[in-house]
Amino acid sequence: MTADDLVDAVRRSVGAVVDPELRRPISDLDMVRDIAVDDGIAHVGIVLTIVGCPAAARIESDVRSAAASVPGVTGVDLTIGVMTPDERRGLTERLRGGRAAREMPFGPESLTRVIAVTSGKGGVGKSTVTANLAVALARRGLAVGLIDADVHGFSIPGLLGLTGPDGAAPAPTRIDDLMLPAVAYGVKTISIGMFLRRGNDDGPLGAVAWRGPMLHRTVQQFLTDVYFGDLDVLLIDMPPGTGDVAISVGQFLPHAEVLVVTTPQSAAADVAVRSGLVARQTGQRVIGVVENMAALTLPDGTQLELFGSGGGAAVAAALSTDGNEVRVRASIPLSVALRADSDAGAPVVATHPDDPAAVAIEQLAASLVAEPRGLAGRPLPFTPR
Repeated sequence: MTADDLVDAVRRSVGAVVDPELRRPISDLDMVRDIAVDDGIAHVGIVLTIVGCPAAARIESDVRSAAASVPGVTGVDLTIGVMTPDERRGLTERLRGGRAAREMPFGPESLTRVIAVTSGKGGVGKSTVTANLAVALARRGLAVGLIDADVHGFSIPGLLGLTGPDGAAPAPTRIDDLMLPAVAYGVKTISIGMFLRRGNDDGPLGAVAWRGPMLHRTVQQFLTDVYFGDLDVLLIDMPPGTGDVAISVGQFLPHAEVLVVTTPQSAAADVAVRSGLVARQTGQRVIGVVENMAALTLPDGTQLELFGSGGGAAVAAALSTDGNEVRVRASIPLSVALRADSDAGAPVVATHPDDPAAVAIEQLAASLVAEPRGLAGRPLPFTPR
């Protein structure tokens, strides 16, 4: 191998290292600088996107390993710098793919499937279902994003293990005006809980006391300023009820599909119908009902219907129309593992996949993946020659 061939081999190997936050090779991000090889020592220069990049240690380790893996390299001399403002500006423009700043990438022409998960009231396990569904879809190889739009009652960071010992989630990395979502179990996630810090008194995590305009702006920023990259599915964990956020999401994403979560209890089912009706009024399509906390099978084989029965079927029937039959997509039984794993920040579909609740959620994911997507009227990202 000639000296030039060795340099090219090192450049290819280093360039293939993937930025753990942007999930793209660092060569695509223009992070690789000068490379030379002298007496077996590979001199490698790279730049990070920002000062204090949280992924710096991981990138440094991966780059050293990549360079050292090239036959003929006996040592690595690594120099790390930081992008200039102009370089960062060019990077953010490339990441947007030609879109203007503050432009939402999930409009009707997008190939990303947007699914809002809603409920009529709190306490039915909507966020738990959403978090586990996201992980189940990611485990099937899909690129999945998750927006925690339940601004007042955010719980997604805790459910996905994104919180530290103090209960706070790490703040997202910012590259100029772009925010990078946290990644857990293969799911790219953003939540208002990532922007709140504890005080010095070790008190509870800060609460959000916002009204309509602030809520609207927060949802808008999550949709426009967070760099999710190319997604197959974007899940939105909606707040319960039919308030400001539901209306805002309907305005921003009138083409979104909606899953309604309820329990078997008639009191929960009655209000769950309202959330589906409001979604439909904004143009969104209700694609199914998820009945959570369904009957638990006891060791002797009997069924414990702690919250009654029939709620999911009642919601589906009430939301069905002549042109759109809504069905119960999944009936998720009460599960100690689901509760315990949620408290521990470990989705049950990943930690106890054989648990009946995990099996039901996996079946829900499978039914969504199996549905064909209509591409009529959508521009496809290629140019004929």
